[in-house]
Amino acid sequence: MTAARIVGNDPYLEAVRDAAPPGRRAELVSGSLLMSPAPRSIHQLAQGALYAQLRAAVAVRRRGNSGPPPSWWFLLEPELHLGPLPDKTNPDITGWRVERAPDVHAYPITTAPDWVCEVLSPSTESFDRGTKLPAFASHGVAHAWLVDPDVRRLEVYRLERASVREVARFDGDALVRVEPFDGVEIDLAELWG
Repeated sequence: MTAARIVGNDPYLEAVRDAAPPGRRAELVSGSLLMSPAPRSIHQLAQGALYAQLRAAVAVRRRGNSGPPPSWWFLLEPELHLGPLPDKTNPDITGWRVERAPDVHAYPITTAPDWVCEVLSPSTESFDRGTKLPAFASHGVAHAWLVDPDVRRLEVYRLERASVREVARFDGDALVRVEPFDGVEIDLAELWG
């Protein structure tokens, strides 16, 4: 006789996550619960500026009939439920190649993104690096960026076969082109205000 494998998150952690008060972000990843305060203004500025640059650069055709069709679909802080437990997380920015994009009405979203970006805060940095990046890799997310507005840095990671490998790091006010958006020039100075 084979022992049954229990699939699912700890019910207590699920209940705590579901009861998070307004203004608190609650994420359950790899069996660990993180409760964090609402993002600081510096965090929101970096998140909004990066989202705006990417969306404008890859969605040129939405308003007119010229240029290539949009190739990416972006969301801010979607509710993702990935994997068998599932991991329940809200990355700061997510991107899917259009051909893989989930239904816009799906809630929660269960299709792993092709790219995620986390804007680091002192209270969440170790969880974002040590817990979420490996979890994203295990769910098939191919690319991840970490943006640190406090030190004005962009870190670029390739996630392969459940491993995390840094492929680039940019500091300061550089203009960069980096995977998976090699054709897009990102002005990092806009992220820092």
